[in-house]
Amino acid sequence: MLAVDQLSSRYGRVEALHGVSLRVERGEIVTLVGSNGAGKTTLLRALSGVQPIVGGTIRFDGEMIHRAPSHVRVRKGIVQVPEGRQIFAPLTLEDNLRLGAWSRADAEIASDLEAVYETFPVLAGRRHSAAGALSGGQQQMLAIGRALMARPKLMLLDEPSMGLAPVLVDQIFGIIGGLKRKGITVLLVEQNAYAALAIADRGYVIETGRIVFSGTGQALLDDARVREAYLGV
Repeated sequence: MLAVDQLSSRYGRVEALHGVSLRVERGEIVTLVGSNGAGKTTLLRALSGVQPIVGGTIRFDGEMIHRAPSHVRVRKGIVQVPEGRQIFAPLTLEDNLRLGAWSRADAEIASDLEAVYETFPVLAGRRHSAAGALSGGQQQMLAIGRALMARPKLMLLDEPSMGLAPVLVDQIFGIIGGLKRKGITVLLVEQNAYAALAIADRGYVIETGRIVFSGTGQALLDDARVREAYLGV
């Protein structure tokens, strides 16, 4: 589904990604782990089209998209759930969800809203509440629900467990597994490397803008170098 080859990106004169290459197959959960500042978020932003690239290619569903603007990528099925959730706090929960469908003009938006409420029942009773009044866990569900309203083929998830209590972290990772069962391919960036690799089909480790390890989720969990550097064992 996604093929990234020799992707490079800069912030001014500072190169943040150095020839990154990776693959995501249809129906997979692929995890990208690494320390703060390693380039994880930059890579997701480059894939979604909001971070300029200076070299390399991105192929999605067989089509080169690295020159396509971000709104075109959304219409093609690439949707990002950003770090920190970035919901529109003054708007109602339901208005936030409707904004997720901004690229659509079909008659099924209302039914998709109800499908989101079925997926996240806790949101259904808060649909007219200001999004900023939700708990952190509810806001993360809202951010994922907003992405679902765009009918994604590939969902880019950036640090979905950030700032959540452990019981909610478990719930969020359960939701991610549910996305795969719905047929949505997931590229997951997550500081909780153990939990992320445990649900991943495959994973990549990025250091200072370069991919240094790759393999199945279990193989990376079992790799002594990965365990020492990222799992604390």
